[in-house]
Amino acid sequence: MKNKYYDLIDQTFDFPQDDFSVEDNELLFHDMNMMDIVREHGSPLKFTYLPKIGDNINKVKGWFENAFDKNHYKANYHYCYCTKSSHFSYVIEEALKHDIKLETSSAFDINIIENLYDKGLIDNTKMIIHNGYKKANYVESISRLQKKGFTNVLPVLDNTDELEILENNLEKPFQVGIRIASEEEPKFEFYTSRLGIGYKQIIKFYKERIHNNPNVELRMLHFFVNTGINDNAYYWNELNKCLRVYCELKKICPTLNALNLGGGFPIKNSLAFNFDYEYIINEIAYQIKSICDENFLPVPDLYTEFGSYTVGESGGVVFSVLHQKKQNDKEKWDMIDGSFMTTLPDTWAINKRFIMLPLNRWDSEYERVFLGGLTCDSDDYYNSEQHVNAIYLPRYNPEEKLYIGFFHTGAYQDTIGGFGGIQHCLIPKPKHILIDRDEDDNITTKVFSEEQSPDQMLKLLGY
Repeated sequence: MKNKYYDLIDQTFDFPQDDFSVEDNELLFHDMNMMDIVREHGSPLKFTYLPKIGDNINKVKGWFENAFDKNHYKANYHYCYCTKSSHFSYVIEEALKHDIKLETSSAFDINIIENLYDKGLIDNTKMIIHNGYKKANYVESISRLQKKGFTNVLPVLDNTDELEILENNLEKPFQVGIRIASEEEPKFEFYTSRLGIGYKQIIKFYKERIHNNPNVELRMLHFFVNTGINDNAYYWNELNKCLRVYCELKKICPTLNALNLGGGFPIKNSLAFNFDYEYIINEIAYQIKSICDENFLPVPDLYTEFGSYTVGESGGVVFSVLHQKKQNDKEKWDMIDGSFMTTLPDTWAINKRFIMLPLNRWDSEYERVFLGGLTCDSDDYYNSEQHVNAIYLPRYNPEEKLYIGFFHTGAYQDTIGGFGGIQHCLIPKPKHILIDRDEDDNITTKVFSEEQSPDQMLKLLGY
């Protein structure tokens, strides 16, 4: 009878996969034995597998290159990293090794840009796209970059009033982009995104405020939908509306030569994940080329701002099962040595699912369980996985500790949860390590931060 945990996975999914496999009943992540990592560093543990960042960047570049060739798309593609997905130095410095642009969303992002410049990791020709609502300190920070000689700063207008603020602070002439306020899916509580300028306002705004303005040059139209890039009628309809505006603008604005598709590439959140990235990119190039050809216009340079896709699949969290509680005849709670609410806040806030797999004991029989966190909050739990909304794990055995990993958690979790701050029930931030490979492809690890100490917490609390 096939009742081992490996049998369950083998029968349910196409397994092993490129990024996950099993050897001697222990999980390998990108051919790296995760139990070896645990044996060296313990649990709970956060980790970042740095090579995955460059792998994903280069995949996207290759897909766009192929799509441009296939569709005779005569323009350039530019990969931008959206810093808000993870502001950490090790992420941005790793991404910069692969010839990318950067996108910012607030004033303090500019301090990061300046730090990278002072370290010699970027020069003042690096293109920086500035999204987000622009308060005075944000605009002043962009101006500071200009004064340092940055020649490729590009503020993207989020509303019509921002143009005057930029004119009063930036060296002239300067370039701008305009963000389109896309319409939301019908299931949303509102009809139009709060971000950007409405479709019907853009042409009028350009004619009245930019067309004959010697201080400003429109270079980019920025398009993004909150649901991300998906192969559905809603996305293609919004892209089509964006392209119609682009063509109408291009006919009266010769300096407009770039279309920014924003972010929104999904990342793998299940062993059953199936998303044809190459097809989607090819279809985007085809649609843009077709509509530009209809209007006898050259195709624009394309920009993307992939944040989660860049960094998400590089991150993971390891917990151990401390104890199992049987609350009634049916419910078994595996209690972990950490908290979902503090370490993986998206599981609590937006019911996000990550890939969850045991690191050891794949030859054990399995059982259905719920996972409970350490806080005293009733919402600190995880109970829905890829097996028809149920979690199955190797059967609890107090004599043989079980370790579980949550994978592809690298985007947003630390910044939303508050790295190094005060967490719910004073659950400490776990130890965080960086994993890389040397020239001989050997695994190397480096401690980025130790587990948060009581003294650090007390100081933050004013004791």
